[in-house]
Amino acid sequence: MIEVKNISKSFGTLQVLEDVSLDVYDGEKLAIIGRSGSGKSVLMKHFVGLLKPDSGHVYVDDHDLCCAPYEELRQLRRRFGVLFQGGALFDSMSTFDNIAFPLRYFSSLTEDEVENRVQECLDLVRLSDVGGKNPSELSGGMRKRVGLARTIALEPQYILYDEPTSGLDPETSNTINNLINHLAEELNVTSVVITHDMHSVLEVADRVAFLFGKNLEWVGPVEGMHDCANPHLNSFVKASEYKIGDPSTQPSLSESSA
Repeated sequence: MIEVKNISKSFGTLQVLEDVSLDVYDGEKLAIIGRSGSGKSVLMKHFVGLLKPDSGHVYVDDHDLCCAPYEELRQLRRRFGVLFQGGALFDSMSTFDNIAFPLRYFSSLTEDEVENRVQECLDLVRLSDVGGKNPSELSGGMRKRVGLARTIALEPQYILYDEPTSGLDPETSNTINNLINHLAEELNVTSVVITHDMHSVLEVADRVAFLFGKNLEWVGPVEGMHDCANPHLNSFVKASEYKIGDPSTQPSLSESSA
């Protein structure tokens, strides 16, 4: 479980988060939404100790990240996998070597065991036959999926997704959303999705946390957005082409080959 307790964070004179508290429950899929610049990614970086709050605390499985010594923090980070917005693949490496990278540097697996684990991860993201290709030979959606395969290589307990559908067409976005759901069930992981894409929110989230103007203004089940009285959240939702509660506008759950 991740527990965020009354954290505030500023960069110089710019305050990004103010007195934010949020619990992320084991096994859930939480979407953190808000306009660009609302502090979503800053909040996510606190989950893994990449940023320390000016005040408040962040706990991961009862460990206080704000006070943890470096070695303890390093071990706690092993519980996380992060899918970065751009995939963050090494262009000079093959797909196989990209996925093998964390296994070779942060595990004691033999090369045969690494090869087996890489193939398992490629199978899980439905890209079984691309291990020999370079990232430049793959589509944008395929690169995201290779990044996801690398994210799960070390069997994380938590997966953080930073704008996983950004820059993708709707069909490929559906593929990524389906994979988020599939991996959450198959691997029994806790998923946190940072996004402003309501399509993704409706398709993957159990709960939603809405950031606005440095504050966490609303947290609740995804279905609760329909009845929410918060004017900022209502405005954010209405700006999307998808209308909460209207079945005719819900995204398809069909599988895509993109």
